[in-house]
Amino acid sequence: MQAHALKPEEHYIVDEPYYEPIADEIQVFEAAYHNQLPILLKGPTGCGKTRFIEHMAWRLKLPLITVACHDDLTASDLVGRYLVMHGETVWMDGPLAKAVRIGGICYLDEVVEARKDTTVVIHPLGDDRRNLPMEKKGELLEAPESFCLSMSYNPGYQSVLKDLKQSTRQRFIALNFNYPNAELERKIIEKETGIDVKIAKQLVKFADMTRNLKGAGLDEGASTRLLVHAAKLIVKGVNPVAATRGAIGHALSDDDEMLAAIDELSASLF
Repeated sequence: MQAHALKPEEHYIVDEPYYEPIADEIQVFEAAYHNQLPILLKGPTGCGKTRFIEHMAWRLKLPLITVACHDDLTASDLVGRYLVMHGETVWMDGPLAKAVRIGGICYLDEVVEARKDTTVVIHPLGDDRRNLPMEKKGELLEAPESFCLSMSYNPGYQSVLKDLKQSTRQRFIALNFNYPNAELERKIIEKETGIDVKIAKQLVKFADMTRNLKGAGLDEGASTRLLVHAAKLIVKGVNPVAATRGAIGHALSDDDEMLAAIDELSASLF
């Protein structure tokens, strides 16, 4: 029986991920990290939470392991399991155990999508114990000082069935994210795509219009991520109305009337 070899160098981010701070989130994250406190990122889809965690991993020179949480995610998926490979029984660390072993950041993206009995496994890592019980292997994995537990979720989608338990939430330092102000969002779009400043401003104005429709036909307005997608299409020569329809309208809704309304908003600007 043997364990699968670790390759921590695979998880370092070499080039600086572009990120524009909105408030004091970098300072708070660094203070929490140096005090070995886990960090929760809250905010709408596409507002920069994942880019922020990538930037912090680069900034702190830490390996980053990201887990996209979903309904079928089990504790074994996070911690690890025994597998039979080439006639041998091999222990394979899950992403959480791997992050603990290499002393990096484990980022659980959209953690409320995971089953509640799965998220309980992170509790010992989220308090003073800072360890991971690996019951199937009979091992208690102690987290090194450099290990950081971080996770994100979108409060806009929370419900009775999909919300963080208080026993989980109260272990974390929380950072609240939102879309940047108009000037900063324009700067981000320009930097990410090289688009003309005039069209960048129009895209930001278009996003604000769609965000005003939240709760009146849309679950969410256009995110900064979607604006960047639309700008990339426009830079490649796609008509702005077609670009916003493909990158934003159809991403936000399948309702024909709502799509027509979004097209009208776009046409009024472009």
